[in-house]
Amino acid sequence: MPGDAASIAAIYNHYVAHSTISFEEEPVDAADMRQRIHDVQHGGLPWLVAMVDGKLVGYAYATKWRARAAYRTSVESSVYLLLENGGQGVGSALYAQLLTRLRDAGVHLVIGGIALPNVPSIALHEKMGFEKCAHFSEVGRKFDRWVDVAYWQLKL
Repeated sequence: MPGDAASIAAIYNHYVAHSTISFEEEPVDAADMRQRIHDVQHGGLPWLVAMVDGKLVGYAYATKWRARAAYRTSVESSVYLLLENGGQGVGSALYAQLLTRLRDAGVHLVIGGIALPNVPSIALHEKMGFEKCAHFSEVGRKFDRWVDVAYWQLKL
């Protein structure tokens, strides 16, 4: 819901400020996040949140892989959690629900891009059935260092 934007931005901004998981370099405010949520949902794709004891602890969503019509059944997925909720099954539960909704919507291929190294994200993707399909060396630069990005894919 749009009202979740501030909590979602807070989760995301930790990764922006302290990791190469996101290649964004500036924090995202609640208004920007609200617009992103709207754009994803308006495009017919899901944006899901996980709640634990009434607190938003993670989110998952999918975006179109590319703009051209031939890519219409392929999406890129993202999952973000509060750090303290990692390793508790929240990411797996979010991903399972996201994949179910994507399958029901007629999506054929889900692509997960992972800035490396990121052992927990690789483990999550492979647990969900994704297989590595590409690796780009030094494709991004953040915190004065080069970052590789690899892609995993899952055919639904």
